[in-house]
Amino acid sequence: MSAARSKQVRVLVANRSEIACRVFQACRELGYRTIAICAPGDEEARHLTYADEVQPVTRYLDIESVIAAAKKSGATIIHPGYGFLSERSEFADAVERAGIAFAGPRAETMRALGEKIAAKELAEKAKVPTLPWAKVKAGEDLTAAAARVGYPLLLKASAGGGGKGMRRVNQDSELKDAAESASAEAVAAFGDGTLFLERLIENPRHIEVQVFGDGKGGGVHLYERECSLQRRHQKVWEEAPAPHLSAETRKGLFEASMRLVAEVKYRSAGTLEFLVDEKGGFYFLEMNTRLQVEHPVTEQVTGQDLVHLQLHLARDPASFQLPQVAEPRGHSIEVRLYAEDPAQGFAPTPGKVEFLRWPTGTGIRIEAGIEQGQTIGTQFDSLLAKIIVHAPTREIAVERMRFALEETVVAGMGSNQRYLLAIANDSNVRAGRMHTGYLGQAFAEFQPALSAADLATATRLTVSAAPGASVSGTATAAPSPWRQA
Repeated sequence: MSAARSKQVRVLVANRSEIACRVFQACRELGYRTIAICAPGDEEARHLTYADEVQPVTRYLDIESVIAAAKKSGATIIHPGYGFLSERSEFADAVERAGIAFAGPRAETMRALGEKIAAKELAEKAKVPTLPWAKVKAGEDLTAAAARVGYPLLLKASAGGGGKGMRRVNQDSELKDAAESASAEAVAAFGDGTLFLERLIENPRHIEVQVFGDGKGGGVHLYERECSLQRRHQKVWEEAPAPHLSAETRKGLFEASMRLVAEVKYRSAGTLEFLVDEKGGFYFLEMNTRLQVEHPVTEQVTGQDLVHLQLHLARDPASFQLPQVAEPRGHSIEVRLYAEDPAQGFAPTPGKVEFLRWPTGTGIRIEAGIEQGQTIGTQFDSLLAKIIVHAPTREIAVERMRFALEETVVAGMGSNQRYLLAIANDSNVRAGRMHTGYLGQAFAEFQPALSAADLATATRLTVSAAPGASVSGTATAAPSPWRQA
């Protein structure tokens, strides 16, 4: 593409923080002009400094305001990032009506796969394995539906995710109360109280397959990710490839995923999520019609840039060619650093970033949404950064993650850094033995090894060499065994 043509491409990212920074970096590499949006109260956000232009919006979720900003700036592509409007089909519709390319799936595909009951029906049509499940129809006797599914089971909200509107049910006597509670929570979270029943697998693994479709029925898979280490259905630690996964299961996951991609003529990046039982059987959960938070681990082991691919497809779908994906190279792990206190029930820890130091070294990648001096509030997601490592083997990758976490310094506020370090030091995690309930069992009573005062002292020692450095408040630096005392 010529330099003159690249300058005509103007990308607005309908998002904020680290994912906006990530997309802006890709745009710079491609020579595209970048446009950030800013909602009131987010004027210190790091992503604003990454863009060529900043447009104000009333809210990040205000579709009309975001489209108006895109039109005013002359945007030719809108990238939705993840979260916010990324899986809202009405947003994709609005982008199309505005005559702007959308770096994501078609609106009709998002509608079909965003509703979990419809997604399961599509999966079954494509011969993708699912767990026994049943719709909850108005006025239907729940016990009859539960008998078809079998206990234990989960009541699940058809809309949304993140564990909201989900309840475990072990017997008939629990059904009525659980259904009322789950439906009310789903209405509050998603505006839709529709539920379905699904057989519960005890301690499964959560494996997902990254795919990319050309929108014409063609597609490729970019292998799998292990996402079993979760806290309250929220992913904490992700890696690729998945350890201890049989070749037969891996092959079946890929073939099933590509059948669904072809069935819906999927366009852009997407992820199919599966539960895997102890015998290697796998069952479709849902499909996320967007870029995932954990996409960097896939990029690290495949050498593919998923954001580049999204932008190429959005810019010129007629000439787009699917990538040739080689076998995975090495092993990659990602953890999510949050402004939250594990010792206080993971309560948010807002504050000012008094001092910030990210780890550097071979195979370390940081995707951050914060910078030194920035004040972190509570009105947005508490994700501070993603720490990603890549190494020739999983064993070295785990050690590299330990090093990266020990070298990270975020002073002035609390974080889950020591919780992540404890996970990296756990013998079962190090051996690759994990399931979705493991963190809740092994770290149910987690307390940091050091007090806040100890951590603050450790941080002051760490940054004392920085001229004029001033550190106050709680810090989250870990004394590093990689240095001589």
